[in-house]
Amino acid sequence: MTRLLRRYLRPYATPIVGVLLLLLVQAIGNLYLPTLQGDIINNGVSKGDTNYIGSIGGFMLLVTFVVGAASIVGVYLGARVAMGFGRDVRSAIFRQVEAFSQVEINKFGTPSLITRNTNDVQQVQTLVFLALTLMISAPILIIGGIILAVRQDVPLSGLLVVVLPLMAGFIGIVLSRAVPLFRAMQVKLDRINQVMRETLAGVRVIRAFVRTDHEEKRFDDANVDLFNTALRVNRLFAITIPVMTLILNLSTVGVMWFGALRVESGEMPIGNLTAFLQYLLQILFAVLMAVFMFIFVPRAAVSATRIQEVLETEPSVHDPERPVKLAAVGAGSDGDGRDGNAGTGGRIEFQAVEFRYPGAQDPVLRDVSFAAEPGETVAIVGSTGSGKTTLVNLIPRFYDVTAGAVLLDGVDVREMDRADVWRRLGVVPQKAFLFSGTVASNLRFGDEAATDEQLWAALSIAQGRDFVEEMEGRLEAPITQGGTNVSGGQRQRLAIARALVKRAGILIFDDSFSALDFGTDARLRAALDREMGWATRLIVAQRVGTIMKADRILVMDAGRIVGSGTHTELLASNETYREIVYSQLSEAEAVA
Repeated sequence: MTRLLRRYLRPYATPIVGVLLLLLVQAIGNLYLPTLQGDIINNGVSKGDTNYIGSIGGFMLLVTFVVGAASIVGVYLGARVAMGFGRDVRSAIFRQVEAFSQVEINKFGTPSLITRNTNDVQQVQTLVFLALTLMISAPILIIGGIILAVRQDVPLSGLLVVVLPLMAGFIGIVLSRAVPLFRAMQVKLDRINQVMRETLAGVRVIRAFVRTDHEEKRFDDANVDLFNTALRVNRLFAITIPVMTLILNLSTVGVMWFGALRVESGEMPIGNLTAFLQYLLQILFAVLMAVFMFIFVPRAAVSATRIQEVLETEPSVHDPERPVKLAAVGAGSDGDGRDGNAGTGGRIEFQAVEFRYPGAQDPVLRDVSFAAEPGETVAIVGSTGSGKTTLVNLIPRFYDVTAGAVLLDGVDVREMDRADVWRRLGVVPQKAFLFSGTVASNLRFGDEAATDEQLWAALSIAQGRDFVEEMEGRLEAPITQGGTNVSGGQRQRLAIARALVKRAGILIFDDSFSALDFGTDARLRAALDREMGWATRLIVAQRVGTIMKADRILVMDAGRIVGSGTHTELLASNETYREIVYSQLSEAEAVA
């Protein structure tokens, strides 16, 4: 936690110094007031000197005003520092997560990353605020109060030798038991987020399989688990304030008893007893404030550790120190590439590629070698789990190969800046995802400067123009998060259009035609060949009809390429391909 605070509070050094000075003024003022009160009693009230009472009383009012003003400004500055700290840490986590590869995302899990960037940051932010307003003033009041209490009467100060160690020991026992419970609470918050996120994302499946009761029970189990842990924490701290209050009251009674005896014997003025009692209350209230603070410290410490885990995780996929630069590809000299020859594709080559997930015994891909030339359509087919999606995910460096190399225009993608690689690719993922906004805002993810005419052109190629024209608002029609207000086929076509707007030299379609009917599929592929024939096109597909006319088809099985050729060549020579084809088409349809 210290590293986190030191790193992200450094920019706020000036306001923090201001807060410290204001809190110092506040603490000194509060420590000075009991002495003034004792002087009034000793020198004013006991002697009937109204002038002395008036002058010292007026000075006390001035000190009180200064203390109040310092408190208000100090709390304001402390709140600004704490809120700025939280903003900076959230921003740092977000940027770090954006740099993560899929390996790190899978390691932490999406629900946990959300919790760390919301609840965990909130815990540390609260601690920073309380530290700037309570933790700093509390030690000053405790130490200053002890010194001034001893000045009032040394023998009576012996009570502090008993009271303060007693309170410190009790607080230490409470905290030692609270830390493991707070750590468990954060893990159980992750679980709550995970169940909630899965339920919201899979609500249609849950209802279709009549599993609402099951999901409610699953959430209740996670909720009750968190409740029980939180209850144990609250029970632990429920006894803290009563015990501390008991110690405070017993100390007050002790001071009144022994102090009265000393006043009666003439060994201590009544004003000193009053001041001593005030200092005792200040000391014990400062300890209570510290206890209140320390309630937050264990949980904030656990949260800070979880935040540090994210910030200190080195992404497995990162940019090289001296990236290789390539000439721009994609749109041609006229800037739009729409004449069919103006654009320039990119060459992709896999050289003896192997990939295995972290911790896995067996590789997912083994000795994969092939090349895709500019203007060529290369299709990839295979059974479920054969490694098709993993293979195309290596091109944009969602993962890095564990052996071999993936080359883009002759350069290993690991030697290129990732942003440069991404600029050359138009990727349509297996699960089409749309962002909340409008049709236009989603399409302009591919190119922020794209004109409406370019958007309509991309929609025409993707066979989405007709349904967009029918939507209220057309290009400005609203799209909900995830694109849940459009059908699966419409969502796929909008995702394809988004990639086409980019005019990238390499287009990757990861099973992106699965929700389209055969007619729409055929028209879309024909439009791609006509309008984007200059680009390198990789198509992962389960449906044979989608890839029959590809320039080259790669057949994958168990992570290997077991066949390569045209549809006719593979149908005659590759048993695996024949099984896939005849499972979907009749013999007459296959050779048509």
